[in-house]
Amino acid sequence: MKFSWSAMALIRRGDWGVLLLGLLVVIALAKHYWMSPPGQHLVIKRGGDVFLTASLQQPFSVNVPGPLGVTQVEVRDQRARVRSDPSPRQLCVRQGWISHEGEAAICLPNQVSVEIVGQVRRYDSLNY
Repeated sequence: MKFSWSAMALIRRGDWGVLLLGLLVVIALAKHYWMSPPGQHLVIKRGGDVFLTASLQQPFSVNVPGPLGVTQVEVRDQRARVRSDPSPRQLCVRQGWISHEGEAAICLPNQVSVEIVGQVRRYDSLNY
């Protein structure tokens, strides 16, 4: 199918209004469901139990012991990341920085999870 500018002439003023309204609805839904606000706290779980709960306001780093070894978690600039982990595939390290409510980095073999929480929890719980 070939695009033709003459086809644009078939779109009437009301059609443009419907297209614009549809675009605004899509933008509003994307903003509501995919753009969560920045998180305020960090919850680190080890083996399903809470290991540490801390604010994202102050930079720090913590070592979390797990069955495979130590997972290092770093907090800086109101965001967190898993700096290193003994897991073979390094998926939680590759997750990178997380900073919004509901975001998490989960190190499955080492049973460590890092979750950002805020005013409202988007999920009941996250475990490995």
